Amino acid sequence: MKVFQGFDQIKKIKNPVLTIGTFDGVHLGHQKIIDQLNDEAKKIGGESVLFTFYPHPRMVLYPESHGLRLIQTQVEKVDKLRRMGLQNVIIHPFTKEFSRLSAIEFVRDFLVNQLNVKKLVIGYDHQFGKNREGSIDFLLEVCDTYGFEVIEIAAQEIDDVNVSSTKIRNAIKSGDIETANSFLGEPFLVNGIVEEGSALGRELGYPTANINIQSEIKLIPGNGVYAVKVEVEGSWHLGMMNIGIRPTIDVDSFAKIEVHLFDFNDNLYGKSLTVQLLSRCRDEIKFNSLEELKNQLKKDEAIIRAFFNSNN
Repeated sequence: MKVFQGFDQIKKIKNPVLTIGTFDGVHLGHQKIIDQLNDEAKKIGGESVLFTFYPHPRMVLYPESHGLRLIQTQVEKVDKLRRMGLQNVIIHPFTKEFSRLSAIEFVRDFLVNQLNVKKLVIGYDHQFGKNREGSIDFLLEVCDTYGFEVIEIAAQEIDDVNVSSTKIRNAIKSGDIETANSFLGEPFLVNGIVEEGSALGRELGYPTANINIQSEIKLIPGNGVYAVKVEVEGSWHLGMMNIGIRPTIDVDSFAKIEVHLFDFNDNLYGKSLTVQLLSRCRDEIKFNSLEELKNQLKKDEAIIRAFFNSNN
């Protein structure tokens, strides 16, 4: 897959078949669109293209109040699009100036003059351009003039999936990771670097890797204990993860992410980890003593090991 940051880098894309959107999460609905995009490209010996944006439009248009956190970082999104078989992704800088482009300017200047798009695959309810004036009806009016075909994704096809990035974000925030994963078609994940912590976990018999998520806009799941799979230098390990303020210890001002890997003894400091969240075990709880906390960790481990055994 080729990735272009804006239009300056783009070399010729053969018979582009294109769709437009932010595609946060690349969920089941997005996947149906990409599958159709790839199929339509094959029919004409062309290449599939996603035209997407960064930053997210809401972050630019409502900088003080958007409160938005994203399901995926740009790296995570690009990786999933690659695995979906998409051939090209154009990540265009979203600015206030860009947001003021009319729908006809966007189609003429970007899709036609710069890309020479052959087919545009679009959802029945998709809108773009200044004041969201670009719609399926608008595209059907101008497509003959500019020499491209419009393929509408039927309402039933999208509605049958019954999924949206907003639904997924809400599920993740509430800790309902199973629902989020079912909408995503794969486990929600976080990536980060292991940094030094207080080493209390080691004293309790549960050494943890403290993960620094190096993205301010990445959505962090609701506090609690989760069953996880963790990739370390290409190998996957089972474990459990706590997200929270650690009320039994010292009440942190913001949530920490700590992972304990089962049957693992190597040093993880400074290493990059990918964590797949599979199931939520319990809420974060304040215990009366460290001994109570240690006993609960043993129960958590037993529950999560049983989860993995039953899902093999």
